[in-house]
Amino acid sequence: MPSRHETGWDRIYHRYPPESLPWELGKPRKVLVELVDSGEIRPCKALDLCCGVGTNPFYLAEEGFDVVALDVSDGAVKYARDKVYEANIAINLLVGSFLGLPLKSEEFGFVFDFGCFHHVEAENRMAFIRGVYRVLKLKGTFFMVCFSHKNGPAWNHFRKEQIEELFGDHFDIKWIKHGSSLEGDNVTRYFYEALMEKPAN
Repeated sequence: MPSRHETGWDRIYHRYPPESLPWELGKPRKVLVELVDSGEIRPCKALDLCCGVGTNPFYLAEEGFDVVALDVSDGAVKYARDKVYEANIAINLLVGSFLGLPLKSEEFGFVFDFGCFHHVEAENRMAFIRGVYRVLKLKGTFFMVCFSHKNGPAWNHFRKEQIEELFGDHFDIKWIKHGSSLEGDNVTRYFYEALMEKPAN
């Protein structure tokens, strides 16, 4: 039986250096920086799902957020912990799955997901959504960025209407925008950005 380091995301982060991975840009995602700069989200207790080597949670911590970051790969989390230790910055880094989040209910004012939801198998999508809903405080903000259909047909390339249908029963959707990003492999990929709020009642 193969070890966990030989399969899935753990295999990737144990086999390849972060700078070789297209999604690890070495700088915070522009959409996150723009959201913080806009004032639509202010420093609070925040959760980064599928944090990778920690670039986005590192940025949030520098901006005054109280950050918890989670990734399924212990290899990715080790890279992130080394970075946090070197910078002497406080981030609670956890190894765990985005399904069955090992976190308290209504713990966070902000949850960020860049590229996590589009890796959730179709049969687990509602469990993922319910998990995010559970850990968010009332009126808390969920910012989700996922693959767009403009990348070509695939089971995890979404249209705006699908996002509205999947999330609309749990969240008030404030806006959905379409955008693109030049990734680390010099390929432009297309994304939907969705800003949502957990209703007060």
